[in-house]
Amino acid sequence: MHTVHTRIATLADVDVIAPLFDAYRQFYAQPADLALATRFIHDRLINNESVILLALQADQQLVGFCQLYPSFCSVEAKPIYALYDLFVTPPARRLGVAKALLLAAERQAVASGKARMDLATGKTNTVAQAAYAALGWIKDEQFYTYSKAIND
Repeated sequence: MHTVHTRIATLADVDVIAPLFDAYRQFYAQPADLALATRFIHDRLINNESVILLALQADQQLVGFCQLYPSFCSVEAKPIYALYDLFVTPPARRLGVAKALLLAAERQAVASGKARMDLATGKTNTVAQAAYAALGWIKDEQFYTYSKAIND
């Protein structure tokens, strides 16, 4: 496994996270927009609306991140995390970076008293699905997920 270090991002990291966040959005067919990515990450961090975990190589080069959004489960009446974003730079893929981020997210969830973490991934993203299953994530077979766009 590739040596990778994880840590929680701070406001000082916005300018190094933003290009990866922009690449993440492009992976999901969004147009490149570094200014938007920078603003979005800045706002999440300054408002304490998410926890961003960074994956760094030994030389401190950022090679991945995941973003956790605090939420709640009404049924369990407990706090949870939605692991919404997970991205690893193409050269660092298959080197254990995603696994390191997922394990760091789990440690963060335990440390912050979350009951569980939820995530969604594309139906065709079988590589990610296998990684999640290998780390004990359970595929939901009971519920469908719906979404509705709300336009301006």
